[in-house]
Amino acid sequence: MAFPQPPAILASHDLRIAELDQSPAETLLRIYAWMQLARKADNRFLDLFRQGLIKGTVAGGQGNEGLIIPLALLADKAIDVTCFSHRGLGGHLIWSGHLCDHINQYLANADSYTKAREGNIHHGDPKNRSLPMISHLGAMLGPVLGTTDGQRRLGRPAVGFAFFGDGASSTGDVHEALNLASLLSLPVIFVIENNRYAYSTPVSEQFAAGTELWRRAAGYGLEGFSLDATNVETTTRTLAAAIDKVRKTSRPILIEAQTLRLRGHAAYDTCDYLKPGENDEFLTRDPLPKFRAQVATLLGIKRLDALDAELESFLEACVKISLAVPRPDPAGMEADVFAPPTAPLPWKPEPAQPEMLNLAQALNHGLRKILAERPESLILGQDIATYGGAFRVTEGLLKDFGRPRVLNTPLAESACTGYAIGLALNGHHPIEEFQFADFSTEAITQITLNAATMYFRSGAACPLMLRLPCGAVGLGSFHSQELESLFLSMPGLKAIYPSTPQDAFDAVLAAYEDQNPVLLFEHKALYRRGRAPVTWNPRYREVWRPRHVRPGDFATFVTYGEMIHPAEDAAAYFASEYERTFDLFDLRCLSPLQLDEIEASLARTHRLIVLHEGRRTHGFGAELVSRLAEKHFFSLEAPPLRIASLDLPVPFAPELEHAFRPNKESVIAQIAAWMG
Repeated sequence: MAFPQPPAILASHDLRIAELDQSPAETLLRIYAWMQLARKADNRFLDLFRQGLIKGTVAGGQGNEGLIIPLALLADKAIDVTCFSHRGLGGHLIWSGHLCDHINQYLANADSYTKAREGNIHHGDPKNRSLPMISHLGAMLGPVLGTTDGQRRLGRPAVGFAFFGDGASSTGDVHEALNLASLLSLPVIFVIENNRYAYSTPVSEQFAAGTELWRRAAGYGLEGFSLDATNVETTTRTLAAAIDKVRKTSRPILIEAQTLRLRGHAAYDTCDYLKPGENDEFLTRDPLPKFRAQVATLLGIKRLDALDAELESFLEACVKISLAVPRPDPAGMEADVFAPPTAPLPWKPEPAQPEMLNLAQALNHGLRKILAERPESLILGQDIATYGGAFRVTEGLLKDFGRPRVLNTPLAESACTGYAIGLALNGHHPIEEFQFADFSTEAITQITLNAATMYFRSGAACPLMLRLPCGAVGLGSFHSQELESLFLSMPGLKAIYPSTPQDAFDAVLAAYEDQNPVLLFEHKALYRRGRAPVTWNPRYREVWRPRHVRPGDFATFVTYGEMIHPAEDAAAYFASEYERTFDLFDLRCLSPLQLDEIEASLARTHRLIVLHEGRRTHGFGAELVSRLAEKHFFSLEAPPLRIASLDLPVPFAPELEHAFRPNKESVIAQIAAWMG
C-alpha cells in the first residue's frame, strides 16, 4: 500500500540559519510543524501502547522537541553522523524515512526497520549515518566518534552528534569518549539532554549539588556551554553557530541542554517520585505551546489550527496503513546472525617464496600486507605505534604507514572499540589490538551487545577484527585469560585461534575480509615458539575449518591454540607406547563451528577427546562435547574425555601455573586413566 503524501510544509528536512533571518515567520512555522508532528506521534504511540498494539513500552520525547527538531533540521543529512537517544523521535522523522516506516518500527510489524528484532526507538539508518541506539547509553558515543572520523578520512566535512542524558553522564564511556574526541580532535557535538531525572533518580543523586555538567568540558580541553532548550528560536540560532564552528575547526563541543521529560521515563512510569508541584512546573516550561503562541502572533491562530489538523490527518492515515501490515515472520532469523560472506579480496600472491617466520612475525606480515593493499584499513590499540605493541606484533608498521593508519589509543577500551565500530560502519575496516585479551572485558558491551548484534538488528555489516593476546605465560590472573567461552556465548561473533605461523598469516587475511566482528585469539606462548615457512596461500580461507594434524583410529582428538603441542606430544606417546593412534584435529575456527570432518572421524573411531586451556567448568570443550555427543551418542564406545585447566583464577608462580593448565604429562595421565 502506498504511503500517504506528507503535508507540503514537511517536504524540506533542512534548515539554514539564513532562512530564519530572511523569512522568519515561515521558517519558524516549519520548525513548529516538525515539533508538532513529533509530539502528536509520541502521544499517539502512547495511546497504541495502552491499547496493547505496541509491545514492550514507549519512551516518548514529549518536551524534548525544542532541542531535537532544530538540531536535526540544521544537520547536513548528506554527510553528518548521529545516534539519537530514546527522546529523539523527531530527529528520526527528519533524518530519513517516511512516518509510516517509523510507525512500523514501533508496532514491530513485518515492515519495521529492524524486522521487529529491536524495540521501538532502538533503530536508526546506518546507511545514512543515523546509528542505532542501544540501552547502554554511554556506549553509543564511541561509534559516533568513529563514523564521524571515517567521514573526515574520506574527505567529507561531517559533524557528529552524540546524545546522552544527565544519568548517562555518570558512565565511564562518556568520559572516555570526551577524552578520545578531544585527543583526536574529532568534530563531534556532545549533547547532554538534562531533564533532571535518570528514570526516577534525580540529578541530586547523580552528581554533587550545584554541578553544571557542561563545565566538565574544560577537563578535556573542550568548549562547553549550557542551553535552555525550551526557547526554540534561541536554541536554533545557538545550535547553528555551534555546528558551523565545529565543522570549521574540527574541535568537539559539549552542550548541556536543559530540556524536559513530560511523560516520565517510559509508558509504565508512574512519576510518583516527582516532588509536589514539579510536574506542573515542567508543563509551564513546555516548549511547544510557548512556541505555538510565538508563531501564532506572526501568522495567526487559524493558520496553525489548519496545520495541526493537516498533521493529525496525515498521522492517522499513516497509523491506519501501519496497523494493516502483517506481523513479523520468525523465518530467517538465524540466517541473519552474521552478515553474508563476500568474494575473496584481490590479494597479491605475496610472499611468493616461503619465509621462515615465527607466529608473531607471521601476524606482522599479514597486517603489513593488509595496510599495503587495502586503503580502507587501519590499526589501533594501546602502545602499538612507536613501541610496536606489548608483544612487538605491530613493530615497524607506524614507520611504514604513518599515524593515520597506525593509531595509538588512550587507555579507554570501551570508547576505542566503539570508535572502531563506527569506522567499520562507514566503509573502513579497523583492526584493534587489545594489549592483553583480559583488557577486552572493559569493552564487553561494545563487543557483545553492539558490534556482535549490529547486523541482526540493523542489517548493517560491522567488519571489525579484534586481536586478543591470550593464554598463560607466567603473568598471573589479569594477563592470562582464555576468554573464548565468555565471548562466544553471545551470538554474532566469529573467532579464529591459529596455532602455526602459516595459519596466523592466513587467519589475519580471512578475518580481515569477513563482514562481521572477528575475534583473533593469539596465544602469547606461540608468538616466538619456533619458526616455520610462511607464504601466500590461495586457500587461506580454509583457516575457517579444522586442520587435520595426524591420522589415527583409536579416538578422535580435538584441540586448538597452544594446546596443539601437548596434544601432538600425547598422540606420539600413545602411538609409540600403546600402539593406539589418535585422529588429531586443530579446530582453528571456534565460531562458526565447522565440525563435518570431525564428525566423520568420530563416526569411525567412536571415541572423543577434547583438550583446551580454558577452565573446565563452562569451558569451550563442553560445547564441543555436547554438539558431537548429541549426534553420535549411541555409537560412542566410551564417555567423552574433556581435559582443561583447573577451575581457578590463573595463578602466578610457574609451579602453580604448571599445575593449573594442561601439559604433556597431565594430558598423557588423563588419557591413560580414561583408556583404563
